[in-house]
Amino acid sequence: MAAGAYEGDRARVRGILDAVCAEGRTTLTAPEGRQVAEAYGIAVPAEALARDVDAAVAAAADLAGPVVLKIVSPDITHKSDAGGVAVGVEGADAVRAAFHRVVGNARAYEPGARIDGVQVQRLLPAGHEVIVGAVTDPTFGKVVAFGLGGTLVEVLKDVTFRLAPVTEAEAESMLDSLRAAEVLRGVRGAPGADRAALAGQLRRVSQLVDDFPEIAEVDLNPVIATPDGTCAPDVRILLAAEPPRERRRYTRAEILTTMRRLMRPRSVAVIGASNEEGKIGHSVMRNLIDGGFRGDIHPVNPKADDILGRKAYQSVADVPGEVDVAVFAIPAKFVSAALDEVGRKGVPNAVLIPSGFAETGEQALQDEVVRTAERHGVRLLGPNIYGYYATWQDLCATFCTPYDVKGGVALTSQSGGIGMAILGFARTTRTGVSAIVGLGNKSDLDEDDLLTWFAEDEHTECVAMHLEDLKDGRAFVEAARETVRRKPVVVLKAGRTAAGARAAGSHTGALAGDDAVYDDILRQSGVIRAPGLYDMLEYARALPVLPTPRGDNIVIITGAGGSGVLLSDAVVDNGLRLMEIPDDLDAAFRSYIPPFGAAGNPVDITGGEPPSTYEATIRLGLRDPRIHALVLGYWHTIVTPPMVFAELTARIVAEERERGNDKPVVASLAGDVEVEDACAQLFARGVVAYPYTTERPVAVLGAKYRWARAAGLLGR
Repeated sequence: MAAGAYEGDRARVRGILDAVCAEGRTTLTAPEGRQVAEAYGIAVPAEALARDVDAAVAAAADLAGPVVLKIVSPDITHKSDAGGVAVGVEGADAVRAAFHRVVGNARAYEPGARIDGVQVQRLLPAGHEVIVGAVTDPTFGKVVAFGLGGTLVEVLKDVTFRLAPVTEAEAESMLDSLRAAEVLRGVRGAPGADRAALAGQLRRVSQLVDDFPEIAEVDLNPVIATPDGTCAPDVRILLAAEPPRERRRYTRAEILTTMRRLMRPRSVAVIGASNEEGKIGHSVMRNLIDGGFRGDIHPVNPKADDILGRKAYQSVADVPGEVDVAVFAIPAKFVSAALDEVGRKGVPNAVLIPSGFAETGEQALQDEVVRTAERHGVRLLGPNIYGYYATWQDLCATFCTPYDVKGGVALTSQSGGIGMAILGFARTTRTGVSAIVGLGNKSDLDEDDLLTWFAEDEHTECVAMHLEDLKDGRAFVEAARETVRRKPVVVLKAGRTAAGARAAGSHTGALAGDDAVYDDILRQSGVIRAPGLYDMLEYARALPVLPTPRGDNIVIITGAGGSGVLLSDAVVDNGLRLMEIPDDLDAAFRSYIPPFGAAGNPVDITGGEPPSTYEATIRLGLRDPRIHALVLGYWHTIVTPPMVFAELTARIVAEERERGNDKPVVASLAGDVEVEDACAQLFARGVVAYPYTTERPVAVLGAKYRWARAAGLLGR
């Protein structure tokens, strides 16, 4: 158990859960939920279980004041839906009437339900209603949730998620992550909530589900939060029907050993190599040879003696020496048998290009291939992929068009179509890449394996990943956190539906059924989530170009007032901060701009200014240590044409970097088509610039800031 974790009464909880399971139930009754909560120090109101109306009257008298009556039945999960709740009941006659009413409603709602009695509970004073819960997410496992609670919880959906168990800092961050976080601090004279008590409640619930994996969902809704503490009048706990399936895990050292031979092979065998143009095996061979791969290339085809000038082998077993990678270009039905030969040869990696596996309904065929690979210790990339590129090795192990522009961006995709879009973007923008990898069905190797490698790879400066799902969300988060400490990770997560919510058994489960869990936990892992494919690719291209910011003060220098307004909006939209310009700096800017210009922030130099005005103001912005990043807005004029602006800006930035004034600079260029070439020149020389848009350059800057904060390089 982690340091500072809560030590609950595990033996007491184990006894309760075992008794529930022995009855064949997966839902705890309210009294059972209360006992579990008490065992972990979760505050609940005073109450009693009344099995008849006289016991209810007596219990209410003992509690001395208004009470709440709730039906207790293992067969009724949502008591309010069944009319099984009466609130604010006081006096013997009212308690009798309420008892009969909730029991009658429950029997009418579910005629066959077992009724254990009625829970008589002290009515809590008014306070903030929040939800504290946990759910077993199919991707990330145990996840703890916090949000505004009560009857509108699923309407407002102001909720945030973290991996369980949460640390003290993570619990505190959850309180501040809601849109309505200020409400809990107290607004307009209303008292705030006890933050320490709320954070403690979150940590206790998260520790409970971490200690007992069979607990599928915990739902405390509402939790009444007051300045004096918290209390959970309703505790709902659901158990899993069956234990989760364990995924085979590899150590970091094992992953790196395999990935090193995959990404830096000395010998590649092509299973299904062909002399016939139009065949995948021919294209793979041609790309390996024409791409200049410096290692050995071994074609394997029992019907050929020679393929593209290389000796062909009947079987991979006949290939002399060690083989690091076997690339498969044969029909799916033959893969398992050929993989058995690869395994006996001791080849550590198999790249499965063929389709016709799980993606077409042939799950059994894919499972057979996976079993064969596991038997021999072979790691699988694919199946159903376009292959992969490792440009620094001049390796083009794919049937697609070759690509050889070396650089620091590693790109991966789960989809072949997205992979081709990545390739086209890279070619159009001349983006230097370290690798492009297809993942396809992810029968084995997946994003966390690749992240583990890219974190160590000296050629990779930024990782961008398109993914539709994650097989093991926790493994991904672990690998991402390690990678983010060294270099940015950009993720495009496809799919934002809430289909899973329909089957949820609690409010927490319903809230966790959509994209919210992915969004919060990806952010928790430190990755930059891109809103779209083009954004992912632009972030990947631009982030290595920008220096890491050293502070939050951003200044806009623009030649057009309209651009300045839009750029200001973009700064705010991306969670960045416009610097409040001090008087001396304001005066310094004013000394360079005409009287009808405007200092402050944005600094509006006006559109008719010569290159010297741009130069003076940009240089001032780079030299003043209080300014941490510059956003430039250029307006096309004959006084300062686009290429003149590009040349002077690139020169100034380079000169100031030589002097140690290394700051992020992004630019938005508005004008005729000449601004496109100007942007390309700026980008090539270390200034991230885009034509016709004020949003994109600032979005890239915002992404750089998000990474810097996640990596601990900038004050949060």
